[in-house]
Amino acid sequence: MTTVLTTRENRSHEIPRAAGAALTSLVLAGAATLAGCSAQGSGTSGGGSDGVTVLASFYPLQYVAQQVGGDLVTVDNLTPPAAEPHDLELSPVQVREIGTADLVVYLSGFQAAVDEGVESRAPEHVVDAADAAELVEHSGAEEGHEGETEAEHAEHADEHTDEDAGTEDDGHGHGAADPHFWLDPSRLAAVGQAVADELAEVDPEHADEYAAGALRLGEQLDDLDQEMADGLAACQGATLVTSHTAFGYLADRYALEQVGISELDPEAEPSPARLREIRDVVEANGVATLFSETLVSPRVTETLAADLGVRTAVLDPLEGLSEEATAAGEDYVSVMRANLAALEEGLVCA
Repeated sequence: MTTVLTTRENRSHEIPRAAGAALTSLVLAGAATLAGCSAQGSGTSGGGSDGVTVLASFYPLQYVAQQVGGDLVTVDNLTPPAAEPHDLELSPVQVREIGTADLVVYLSGFQAAVDEGVESRAPEHVVDAADAAELVEHSGAEEGHEGETEAEHAEHADEHTDEDAGTEDDGHGHGAADPHFWLDPSRLAAVGQAVADELAEVDPEHADEYAAGALRLGEQLDDLDQEMADGLAACQGATLVTSHTAFGYLADRYALEQVGISELDPEAEPSPARLREIRDVVEANGVATLFSETLVSPRVTETLAADLGVRTAVLDPLEGLSEEATAAGEDYVSVMRANLAALEEGLVCA
């Protein structure tokens, strides 16, 4: 059986780039042609020599499926190791796999190509993590433009116009909801239960094993959640300045105040007025560290930190895991613990 996991980042809402959309449309058309030539399956579910196959759209969903399914499932990831998941484009083979997989796990609105593949191939068994995780809005970088000159205010207005247009063709628009739910362990646990429930539909013979896998995952994530709450207890109310606002769920969970140098789009260049706002925040709150992130250039963060005379550190938004990290035994829990250590060292806590 083949299970496909995909993730739609509530980038709701994120609409692909024109070029990406054209390419994806060609891919979907090719996949449909190939699918028409393939034979139908035997009609059995949950069986097959390889067990149930699960295809995940990006790493956190892959991790959940592996933990819940254990040896009963084979999990593949649509996003290559250490790649930027927002920019994913699917090959014809990958699009075809969406239709043939036993289960697809994805996050709607996060990866436009995956959304299109799911819509086109209409797999029988799907988990949309956006439903289980209950996505919410988080404020972006723009919190006011006090002190702008008239020219800078006009520049800001132009930027907003460009950003709004970008949600239609650059593949990075997030819409209203923040997709980065997996940085709150409790929300990821909820997705684990949804995956277990759907696996039980695919493979009812092993429903108890899937339920037990979800329970183990939930307990593991509960322990991690408590570890992070304890580690950051003295930091409640601390200002967390990040390269872009990917850490809203983490900040909400552990009572931190996130301030993004850029908004949800990691490639957005902050305006001069926004950089002045960040300077004011840093000085007013005694911020000692600006946090950049993996998979995104730290240039803006490092330049600003040097200008302000503060340190930099790196947080991992866990959108992907490199082959080297996997080979070293790293996983979701170990990376979150590394994030905790970076926060404990970099935040100004009581």
